[in-house]
Amino acid sequence: MRAAGQQPAVIRISSGGPWEGRYGYSRVVRAGDRAWTAGCTSTVDGVVTHVGDAAAQTAQALRIGLDALAEVGASPADVVRTRMYVTDRSHADEVGRAHHAVFGAVRPAATMVVVAGLIDPDQLVEVELEAYLGER
Repeated sequence: MRAAGQQPAVIRISSGGPWEGRYGYSRVVRAGDRAWTAGCTSTVDGVVTHVGDAAAQTAQALRIGLDALAEVGASPADVVRTRMYVTDRSHADEVGRAHHAVFGAVRPAATMVVVAGLIDPDQLVEVELEAYLGER
């Protein structure tokens, strides 16, 4: 039983995106002092934005992820790990520079992996964010 004012052990928030309900996942989950986003792309209202522009897609995907983290009380400074999935290694520098524009001062642990493809062929990059909200 939780004390009055205590947050639930796990908070799950959906963005209402087209795949969350169909595939059974949440946009962001917070458990205690940790929070994770699902994979974020530059899909807005079911439509891929910035087709052909890996840097702009990365910036959009990071905004979506950071907005989701904000819903559970996390800021960009709380991000401790990122993962970037790119569909072509030629996009690596664009994606990395877009990541730096957001996280250059924060410097989370980061991974970038080249993948065979994403759920929509117009998506060039997908990102995941992890945040730690302890020791505030």
